[in-house]
Amino acid sequence: MNYLDEYKKWCESDEFDAETKEELLKIKDNKEEIEDRFYKELEFGTAGLRGIIGAGTNRMNKYVVGKATQGLANYIIKRKTQDKGVAISYDSRHMSPEFSKQTALVLNANGIKSYIFDHLRPVPELSFAVRELGCTAGIMITASHNKPEYNGYKVYWDDGSQIVAPVDKDIMSEVKAITDYKQIKEISQEEAEEKGLYNVIGKEIDDKYINTLKSCVLNPEIVREQGKRLKVVYTPLHGAGNEMVQRILKEIGLQNVYVVPEQEKPDGDFPTVDYPNPEAKEAFKLALDLAVKVDADIVLANDPDADRLGIYAKDVKTGEYKDYTGNMSALLVAEYRISQMKEKGILPKNGMLISTIVSSNLAKAIAKEYDLEFREVLTGFKNIGEQIKLEEQKENGKKYVFGFEESYGCLIGDYARDKDGISAVMSLCEAACYYMSKGITLWDQMINIYKKYGYYKEGQVSIVLEGASGAEKIKSMMENMRKELPEKIGKYKVEEFKDFKQDIFKNLKTGEISKTGLPSSNVLYYTLEKDCWCCVRPSGTEPKIKLYVGVKADSMEQAEKDLEELKEAIKAMVK
Repeated sequence: MNYLDEYKKWCESDEFDAETKEELLKIKDNKEEIEDRFYKELEFGTAGLRGIIGAGTNRMNKYVVGKATQGLANYIIKRKTQDKGVAISYDSRHMSPEFSKQTALVLNANGIKSYIFDHLRPVPELSFAVRELGCTAGIMITASHNKPEYNGYKVYWDDGSQIVAPVDKDIMSEVKAITDYKQIKEISQEEAEEKGLYNVIGKEIDDKYINTLKSCVLNPEIVREQGKRLKVVYTPLHGAGNEMVQRILKEIGLQNVYVVPEQEKPDGDFPTVDYPNPEAKEAFKLALDLAVKVDADIVLANDPDADRLGIYAKDVKTGEYKDYTGNMSALLVAEYRISQMKEKGILPKNGMLISTIVSSNLAKAIAKEYDLEFREVLTGFKNIGEQIKLEEQKENGKKYVFGFEESYGCLIGDYARDKDGISAVMSLCEAACYYMSKGITLWDQMINIYKKYGYYKEGQVSIVLEGASGAEKIKSMMENMRKELPEKIGKYKVEEFKDFKQDIFKNLKTGEISKTGLPSSNVLYYTLEKDCWCCVRPSGTEPKIKLYVGVKADSMEQAEKDLEELKEAIKAMVK
């Protein structure tokens, strides 16, 4: 069936309600819009769903959400774990409450218990709830930091991590097997509640989550003392982080927390930003204005589902607020926590630090300094969660100490299995208090880290290519790069090349060819001389190809210069 036939079916079939048909009939003369909505099905991928809200097979709507949930329900029933139930949370995006309730009721119609939060909550609390309640799965309705027109559907498994192989592929198969929307089972909320299937959760999980985070504070007395002085500006960017952040900072002893008033309340339009991404400097404008006004020490921002954290810290020498990349903020937390654990004698002797292949090589240096095993995984925090689970299943497995990825996310403990922007706020504030007690700022400490290990700098370039033609172009770009392996990228020799899709690892110095040792993924990685590197991959959630680069130099100025040169060199390779 071509896209026009599918469009006609949605306009005429009794499977679809009047509201859906009315929306579609408004675009009857817009062939390009019809094609974009129907040229494919919104793919249930390894992380779930993400797309523009609206009617159509390539959109987020109740039919697509219902189909995904029915497929998940069928898989859970085959596993005979329906009695364990599924935890459900959502953020501030449009249709998030509606999609969450629909998800719960489709599960209930299949005899599966649901535990749905009473209002929006952050991703890390959903991950925590799955583990705390002993659920078989979890679902988070969110599109993370995407633009307002998007929403999504993240699936978690019983360990609290997003689904990984083979579970992800098995669920995808069950979703694809739903060929008729009439296969989606229905039940009323009243009937589901009578049967004990529809359960609302809230305060009890909040309390347990907050208490767990508080137990991770390494220097509570210093935080309480310096918390009288430290000034923090925080913005949830209209998302789900506000309540938990304000509560945790208050309970650990911070007395000067200023929330950006224009961005405090949840709002799916995200009216004060182009898009709610703490990676974007523009998203910090109001927060930085407030920081200047109150003379804040640090400025913090979560994305709408509060798994990511962006940060600025004041350099008192210049009066400037310095921005941190995701690598910088995570490794500042890592160096603080690991050094303090070592000093207190509580650093595990068989500990491990986990990161992704596109994150900073500074992580390797820190792991080596503290005698931790360093482990690299493919992009996606679920791969970090998988490593934690694998080690827990061993009799003498490695102990998780810290994990992070360059996309502004880290996890300080094993209480959850996704990146946690709430505990990251807490940890950065704790570190700020500790270093304040030593007479230095967070920015001073960042420079100290560079002086200790070397000036590592990383960057990313995204090339956006939307629609069907864009998808084909991205595919072509990746194939062209596979065929042409360069001897040099910019001024750096290529020492090693990894093609994770074809599971090929080439050592260009010795000529040896072996396997990568990681799962198949459409990723190309170039190890360069002088501890530099490049990586290319298509985004799993957005219509773009992503280029990552990293360098190491003897000074900040040289590192920044080298980084820009390497960015231009890798961009020139992508055709």
